[in-house]
Amino acid sequence: MKINVRGVSVNYIQYGDGIKDILLLHGWGQNIEMMKFIGDAFSDRFRITILDFPGFGESEEPPIPWTIHDYSLLIEELVNKLQIKKPVVMGHSFGGRVAIHYSSYHPIEKLILFGSPCVRLQNTLPLSTRILKKLKTLPGMNKIGEKMKKYIGSRDYKAASPVMRQTLVNVVNEDLSNFAKKIEEPTLLIWGDCDTEAPLEEARILEKLLYDGALIVLPGTHYAYIENLSRVIAIINNFIS
Repeated sequence: MKINVRGVSVNYIQYGDGIKDILLLHGWGQNIEMMKFIGDAFSDRFRITILDFPGFGESEEPPIPWTIHDYSLLIEELVNKLQIKKPVVMGHSFGGRVAIHYSSYHPIEKLILFGSPCVRLQNTLPLSTRILKKLKTLPGMNKIGEKMKKYIGSRDYKAASPVMRQTLVNVVNEDLSNFAKKIEEPTLLIWGDCDTEAPLEEARILEKLLYDGALIVLPGTHYAYIENLSRVIAIINNFIS
């Protein structure tokens, strides 16, 4: 189904039985299908809503580069239009970042985050990034530096359109610590012990920022929630029951 939200055509699905809502938010470069595994497990008791974020799946790109705040406003308007009441919000990676921002200002039942980086750690930049930064400081090399982004940037960055490239830059550079501190509802963090996209160190920091947070570490990567699907469903079921 399609709905116009903030001037963008957004693709979404809504299904299931129940008077309570679950809202599922996918990661960067993904779509509805990456969260449907979770939704299907609870559709007998909840109304499930999953969307393609603008710029992904069958949704339109935003007209200009967006920030986490913009995506949060989109969720606010979508929730109002679809009459979703105090949902259990679940998000993976980028979707979890949007969920942190949204949940800090809006009523939710509970929050579940899968490998969702919140803080911005001051790690040493990769060699490729340091080379690019150096090139752009040399006389006449700025344009070459811009072209090189296509070849030495991240996989997500290289695959994105110009609008989504800048959106990605906006998203990854934002520290959401202050938003996490405002979330009062019970929050469950489910993380892979070998997650290189959102290292476990970040999960432990996020857990301390939350008013009522708990961390569960599972064997796996950035996609540990899928790699341990049956176990994750059992954990979630216990948490939201």
